[in-house]
Amino acid sequence: MSTQMVFDYVIVGAGSAGCVLANRLSADEQHRVCLLEAGPPDRSPLISMPLGIGMLMSGTDYNLHHYTEPQQSLNKRRLFWPRGRTLGGSSAINAMVYIRGQSEDYDAWEAAGNAGWGWRSLLPYFLLSEGNERGSDAHHSGYGPLTVSDLKWKTESGQAFLRAAQSAGHRANSDFNGSQQNGVGFYQVTQRRGRRCSAAAAYLHPIKKRPNLRVLTRSPVARLILRGDRAVGVELLNGKKILANKEVLLCAGAIQTPHLLLLSGIGPQEELRKFDILPQNHLPGVGKNLQDHLDISQVVETSDPITFSNDLWARVKHAMRAPEWFFLNRGPLTSNVAEAGGFASSTLANGRPDIQFHFTAVPSFEHGFNKQSGYGYTLHACALRPKSRGEITLNTEDPKALPSIQPNYLSEPEDMQVMLESFEMARDIIHQEDLQRYQKRLWLPEHKLSSKASIKHYIRQHAETIYHPVGTCKMGNDDLAVVDAELKVHGVDGLRVVDASIMPALISGNTNAPVIAIAEKAADLILQRTPPSMMKNTQVQEVE
Repeated sequence: MSTQMVFDYVIVGAGSAGCVLANRLSADEQHRVCLLEAGPPDRSPLISMPLGIGMLMSGTDYNLHHYTEPQQSLNKRRLFWPRGRTLGGSSAINAMVYIRGQSEDYDAWEAAGNAGWGWRSLLPYFLLSEGNERGSDAHHSGYGPLTVSDLKWKTESGQAFLRAAQSAGHRANSDFNGSQQNGVGFYQVTQRRGRRCSAAAAYLHPIKKRPNLRVLTRSPVARLILRGDRAVGVELLNGKKILANKEVLLCAGAIQTPHLLLLSGIGPQEELRKFDILPQNHLPGVGKNLQDHLDISQVVETSDPITFSNDLWARVKHAMRAPEWFFLNRGPLTSNVAEAGGFASSTLANGRPDIQFHFTAVPSFEHGFNKQSGYGYTLHACALRPKSRGEITLNTEDPKALPSIQPNYLSEPEDMQVMLESFEMARDIIHQEDLQRYQKRLWLPEHKLSSKASIKHYIRQHAETIYHPVGTCKMGNDDLAVVDAELKVHGVDGLRVVDASIMPALISGNTNAPVIAIAEKAADLILQRTPPSMMKNTQVQEVE
């Protein structure tokens, strides 16, 4: 590669949004598109094999390990924040749960001054991306590139969870993306024929041989190249420059995107001067407005082998079923582990679910780093619409260094109230007969928590991220807004942000499907195309 290359569009980050943009922008052969990814290609069988998630999470080959600053309200613990670092980004290492959130989430974005980002405007983009094996109806499309399917393998523990949850008063729900979100059921997943359908599998691999598309892996970006008030390209860590005739599109995620802007002199000028970075554009909101779903889990050891196990022999038995997965696209290796869950409302919910459950059919401790022997399950519960806000800031001006992550978890009292209620709801489900009959012992918490004070102490000691950071380059027109409703960075020409960082507020669910829809809409904004109409029967052309 020469020291300088020129394209029309330069996309930084080959995660969920970057893969969508690479596909849609390169569909016109007149557009020369470069997609830059800091990590390696996604060639590992652990990525395509859904059950491989256990090893991807703790590994470092495809996963950049971040840690937060000590959290004052979580007993000064530093929390582990993994981010995908390969083609497909975090969609290559996540639990593949397909959730859109609530219509009210997006209507609130629009009401805050972001025209065209309400639910009626975004639903067509969800449909454009979705290829649901159940087919098309008022809520779904069967034609999009992102394959969404029912689980091919369900454990007995997952079935028991659903019965127990219904006994505890939760309604059964077979479609969390349909007319109602509340209730419990098995999740639909982004899988195709028993294999992970990451954003790379859906959007990038089918078109990677387009002559006008260049995909460069192991190409971390050091900073943007600015000429006056225009972004004209990027400089890689190795000093090579990739120039953009039309636009630079930042798709590096809620951590790396604001980090790159700050390193490039775009952000709060007083913070930039602390690191001797020359301010190019004073944008106070860069890195601010950080939001994440905080999660509290309870772990149960089972008396019967109705779950997965971390024991060596259990793992060997599953490995012996690899031919079944590889040739027949079925069996336990197709499991996403986080197979079931649902949505419920706290006393502060105002009629909209603000709690989400993830039932994982394996005992999970410390994100899988600490593996206990035996069969068991984990019931996670998270607060969906936290009030607390944090920030991403620089630790140093060195682009090789990781930024500082300060989520400020539980800095708002309401968040602890919802967390406490979510814990009590999950515990109530665990205590129902359908799960009690399999219980050998309660792993976590180790003892019965008899008071609200003891539950709060447990939350402060054990709560963790459920991996949904957003909001650090928020869309809007207020003092902390970084991009406008067309995702253009305020005050910088030729530069847009397209990833989870543009969300003004966290959506009520998993964030991967919304990021893909955001990127689909962004492609139309960039190409100045008429958005798809919600009133039409959305027949989506399949990706090549």
